[in-house]
Amino acid sequence: MTTTIAARSARAEAEALVGAGFGARVLEPSPPAVTDPPFFADDPVAIDDHADGTRVVVPAGMSGDLDWDTWLGDHPASAELIASRWLGGIRRLPAAPSTLATTRLALHRLATYVIAPVRHAATGKFGLRWTLNGFGTPFFAGPGGEDRQIRVDGTDLVDQRGGQVRVSPITTLAAAAAFLDTEVDSETAAEHDSPDVGDSSAPLEIDLPAARFIGAWFGMAFAALELLRADEASIDPSRPQLWPGHFDPAIEVGDEDHRASFGASPGDDGMDEPYLYVSIWWPDRIGIDVTDPAWNARSFTGSVLRLSQFPTDTDPVVVAHEFWAAARDRLG
Repeated sequence: MTTTIAARSARAEAEALVGAGFGARVLEPSPPAVTDPPFFADDPVAIDDHADGTRVVVPAGMSGDLDWDTWLGDHPASAELIASRWLGGIRRLPAAPSTLATTRLALHRLATYVIAPVRHAATGKFGLRWTLNGFGTPFFAGPGGEDRQIRVDGTDLVDQRGGQVRVSPITTLAAAAAFLDTEVDSETAAEHDSPDVGDSSAPLEIDLPAARFIGAWFGMAFAALELLRADEASIDPSRPQLWPGHFDPAIEVGDEDHRASFGASPGDDGMDEPYLYVSIWWPDRIGIDVTDPAWNARSFTGSVLRLSQFPTDTDPVVVAHEFWAAARDRLG
């Protein structure tokens, strides 16, 4: 059954919260659609477009007039809301449920074969982003020129077009494609480690706690990746993307010899448990010592940190950023 809800703009919501005289930066994409190359997507943490005379509130740990942690010092009633958006406050991951693997596979297939191809048809790009309680596209120009975003919110599929927002429970790939006025596309966004498209009419096994965990994992990852990107020690960082074929948020950092991918997998065929990773592109160029226990990945040259190894008393955003920054620094 299709229902309707109010349209969302993450930045507008944040700026309404902070009030007059302040700008706000968030981690989710917001309208309007960006129709210019090369990204065809907004940069939600950029502060070079704020109005004169405004003070910009930025995600915790980033450079700006003040960060959300500082702002929360005077507005403690908003702590839960800010933490749920991974902007600051006390951020914690929920427990990973036993249904994570089946839910992850179902959402991975949905992202790769239905959601990402719709954006690609409009912009030539298929990268996705974290959105509240899930993931989705940046805003792009819809068929009528309206700002459009497709996103997953828990177990629901959301199609926002301008001020109209339709919501439908996720059931099958075929039903999702019909809801979005498209077709199941087995080629456009598929990458080497994409799951099989499978039977498009078979039920997608999606459990709400597991879907919410994946949304939280992606939110944590984007918060930490933006910190790594903003770190002055990170050379030539790319924008964070949730690649649909791999189904993990990642960025690339480093010069032509020391470049590596830094990401956060919700688990995969090789490791069911969610984990952080650093994958070195050209280990031979810089003489990486693969016997060094710091480079503990088994299926590639690099490092991994499993969720079960996270300190339980530390903000996971801090854990992830410190893990990635330490590996970057070891690379030289």
